[in-house]
This record gives sequence, C-alpha cells and structure tokens, in this order.
Amino acid sequence: MYKLATDFQKIKFPENQWPEFDKEFITTEVLENRQFKILIENKIACIWAITYSDAQIWEDRENNSSIYIHRIATNPEFRGKNFVKEIVDWSKNHARKQNKKFIRMDTCGKNDKLINHYNHCGFNYLGIKKLKNTSQLPSHYHNANVCFFEIELE
Repeated sequence: MYKLATDFQKIKFPENQWPEFDKEFITTEVLENRQFKILIENKIACIWAITYSDAQIWEDRENNSSIYIHRIATNPEFRGKNFVKEIVDWSKNHARKQNKKFIRMDTCGKNDKLINHYNHCGFNYLGIKKLKNTSQLPSHYHNANVCFFEIELE
C-alpha cells in the first residue's frame, strides 16, 4: 500500500514523497498494534499508523498528551472516499480511551489543497517550519518544511 501511495506522490508531488519503508519498521508497528486499516469488501482500502509520542518531529511542542497519526495511504481503487474523516472519528475514540487530549498529524511540504482538506476534517493548522534534527527520521523529513495539525479533544 505504501508503494502505491509513493508512486502516486511521485506524480502529484514530485518535490517530496515517502521513501521505501523498511519491512521491519512496518512489522514493528503491526506487532505494537499501531498500524490500522479500513477494509471494504475484504480489500484494504486505507492504512495508517499512530504513535503516542513524537518528540523528534514536534520538538518543543511534544506534550505526552497526544496521539500522532502518520502515513495515511489509500488504495487507488478507493481514492476520493474521504477516509481522513473516518480516521479522525476513530482517532477521537482511541485518544479518549488512552486518556489523551490531542490528535496530531504532520505532513511535509506546503500543499494548500491538503491543508484545506485536513482543516475540513477537523484539524487546526498550526503552521509550517523546518525541523532541527532529522537524523533519526525517514528521508522525506530531511530538509523539508513540515506542516503541523492538531485537534483538541473536549
């Protein structure tokens, strides 16, 4: 699924796309119950991952009160179904069960259409900046401008 998403990114966003993710990296997320999927008619329609801390990306904004959504990838057969709204609804419930107060997300590069889409799905756009230390992050973060999004739970 990530390979399909990266191929799409190469066409739509040639300046910035995901690297090939190591199978061990993804397997670890699955084993830690941090990789999720939406199934439609027994087909994987969408996948995403979460973390419970993200200090390297959120730097001084890390608050230990958030879940962080990463790498939403949609099967091309199901593109345009607005899975982000479904993921937000799921994330709100999941965050509350984990006693978290925020749902956070980031994306590399300034894409106004994507920013507007995430705003429409309930996120507040917090701004854009370059990260200080990306040495332990996947290569798409290296030298990239990163946009930050947040939903504060009631």
